[in-house]
Amino acid sequence: SMEEIKNKYETVFIVSSKLDEEATKAVIQKFKDLIAENGTVDNVDEWGKRHLAYPINKETEGYYVLIDFTSVPAFTAELDRIYKITDGIIRSLIIRKEA
Repeated sequence: SMEEIKNKYETVFIVSSKLDEEATKAVIQKFKDLIAENGTVDNVDEWGKRHLAYPINKETEGYYVLIDFTSVPAFTAELDRIYKITDGIIRSLIIRKEA
C-alpha cells in the first residue's frame, strides 16, 4: 500500500549552547530514539559546537547534529512538530534525499 513507501531523509538540528553537556546528550538521544521508533537511523554525525552563521535568540554558537534516516513521509511532519516544541532546539531542518 501507499503508506508503506519509505524515503531517505537528512535532518540537521542545533541544540542551544545554554544547555549543559548532560542536557545536550539527552536532547540528542531523544531525537535518535524518536527517529528509531518511527523508521531507521542510518547515520548520526555530531558536528559539535559550531559558530552560528547569525545569532539565534542572542546565541552565537550551537551544537550541531546531523542524522540520516529512512521513514514514511508522514513522520517528517511529526518530527518537525516535536522539534518546534522541544526546549533547547534552536534550529532544525529536514530534507528529503534524492533516491
